[in-house]
Amino acid sequence: MWITLLVLLVAWAVLTIVGFTFQGLLWLAIIGIILFVATIIFGIIRTRAGRQTS
Repeated sequence: MWITLLVLLVAWAVLTIVGFTFQGLLWLAIIGIILFVATIIFGIIRTRAGRQTS
């Protein structure tokens, strides 16, 4: 699970960097930031849920 989250975080970070690098792709940077934050929140929720059931 953690490997998947890390891969997603790296992918979203790359999308964000590409979006900020090229002028016409600012929308890509915004989507990258939103997905990056959503992935972090998802990981935190899954980790807390896993601790409560154990």
